[in-house]
Amino acid sequence: MAVPAYCPPYGQGPADHADDQCGTCTAAGNGTVDAASIKFVYESSQRFHFPVADALPLIRVLFSLHLEQRMTKNIETRVLIVGAGPVGLTLAIDLAQRGICVLVAETRHRGEPPSVKCNHVSARTMEIFRRLGISKAMREAGLPADHANDVSYRTTFTGQELSRIHIPARATRYSDKSGPDGWWPTPEPPHRINQIYLEPVLFAHAEATPGLTVLNRIRIDGFSQDDDGVSAKGIDIDTGEEVRISSLYMIGCDGGRSAVRKAIGAKLSGTDVVGRVQSTYFRAPDLLSRAECAPAWATFSLNPRRSGNVYAIDGRETFLLHNYLRSDEPDFESVDRDWAIRTILGVSDDFEYEILSKEDWIGRRLVADRFRDRRVFICGDASHLWIPMAGYGMNAGIADAMNLSWQLAAHLNGWGGEGVLAAYEAERQPITEQVSKLAMDHALALQKEREGVPAGIEEPGPAGEAARKLAGQALYDLNVKQYCCGGLNFGYFYDASPLIAYDGESAPAYAMDAFTPSTVPGCRIPHLWLADGRSLYDAMGPEYTLLRFDRAVDVGPLERAAALRGVPLAVLDVEAEDVPSAYRNALVLSRPDQHVAWRGDCLPDDSLALVDRLRGCFFGETAL
Repeated sequence: MAVPAYCPPYGQGPADHADDQCGTCTAAGNGTVDAASIKFVYESSQRFHFPVADALPLIRVLFSLHLEQRMTKNIETRVLIVGAGPVGLTLAIDLAQRGICVLVAETRHRGEPPSVKCNHVSARTMEIFRRLGISKAMREAGLPADHANDVSYRTTFTGQELSRIHIPARATRYSDKSGPDGWWPTPEPPHRINQIYLEPVLFAHAEATPGLTVLNRIRIDGFSQDDDGVSAKGIDIDTGEEVRISSLYMIGCDGGRSAVRKAIGAKLSGTDVVGRVQSTYFRAPDLLSRAECAPAWATFSLNPRRSGNVYAIDGRETFLLHNYLRSDEPDFESVDRDWAIRTILGVSDDFEYEILSKEDWIGRRLVADRFRDRRVFICGDASHLWIPMAGYGMNAGIADAMNLSWQLAAHLNGWGGEGVLAAYEAERQPITEQVSKLAMDHALALQKEREGVPAGIEEPGPAGEAARKLAGQALYDLNVKQYCCGGLNFGYFYDASPLIAYDGESAPAYAMDAFTPSTVPGCRIPHLWLADGRSLYDAMGPEYTLLRFDRAVDVGPLERAAALRGVPLAVLDVEAEDVPSAYRNALVLSRPDQHVAWRGDCLPDDSLALVDRLRGCFFGETAL
């Protein structure tokens, strides 16, 4: 055993003692005490006046405490977000743009791709990306610009087409108004893109955003909170170094298995299993050349043997295939994967493909009973899980994030009271229940169609042709609702918010695919194009914006009340040739998330009381 360079307990140096009789040297040699710590051990013995060899156990305790302090990284931030998926990153970017210092802890390596999931960005999410300055880069990623975004229904991927839902390709997304997906009342229609292409765009934008830090390879193992903030304990997965992060608030965006959700005591309830899907990400360079029909973004295969769905990922050779298991197939290995893939694709045993990953999943309808515990919140899949119909898993999570972001920023920036934070759960939990039920009902209807495929659907002749026509129309009518889902994008409303001044009129009902634009408080601000060519949303301020349709109406009292309370308020005089009929009032007040907060033909008698409601403070209560 080599003698440590500095170990003088029996003398003045290594030459004055036998290392095999020295407890300190032995500890260093067998790794109990790091050799670099020997100096610390000796100096401790001198300080406390005892022989090192006789007190080595105590020295080890002292050293471990010293080492723990030396190896713990302490970080402070205003907001800690756990999870750097699309929800966490979008939330972090928005908070940082609102002036809030934010840190994101993520277990994956920088640049490590996510699972191949989420193939659709809703119009509402694209509006958010537009405001954050990301929509152009997002729109340029994903499928090739000229690749069809259509949804095709066929007997097999390479078989006969039953029907097709036309969805404009990326190159013509803004100009093609034909078909059921060309009518969107928004500056940003939906975008078909897989998450493996979406996340790098978000991450690059996050890294370039001042005030935002992403810490990769950090796992948060626990936290505590008090009246002053949250203290999170984490670990650097690669080095083992402990990390302690102090923040004013923490948000769990850590997915369906959320440790943050479990830690705050939130419970999921609902339907645990709606369906099981054997999902496979694969490469098949020869597949498109074997198809009889034009390419599509999504291709549903329906035949009596096996039904499934194939999504184009890169538009050339990579695909994601969903094999929807039947009710009598209880686990992912109930069906031979290779047989199912070939049957759904309609190819023989000599067809070659490469499995890149298995992405099996269970469709659920589960919603947490609480979205918050004091200073800790949950967003996205951490707070709700459901079948990804209409692409509304990730998109609903981003809607959560944008709701929480402006409210938390209002509080941290000093003009929002404690009541503004209470609005998050009050607003988002009911919407989550509504959307998850719509998604589950649609999933069950689709399952019925898959399990009821006519036996003669692949037969030649008039009988087979009639069966295909009937099935194709039924599939079109059912599925156009989820792929052109204007109601889910623009129809939902907040009808029980403490931050909204209601006026007694009920918001119009909505369905998955249908809605009525409205300025009833709680509804989405209806979009319009201004006379100068700008989108209304581009002209509005980042916080509260008062839309004035009659310049003769005096809004000075509201401006002064907002200034008194420190509430950011912009006034926009709307000049447009085509104003939607929903704008019946001279004044409509928009929240930062573009929902109606109040409306009227003149200001209320007490503008200060209205402002206090908007900021979550009542009767003049102060904020921070």
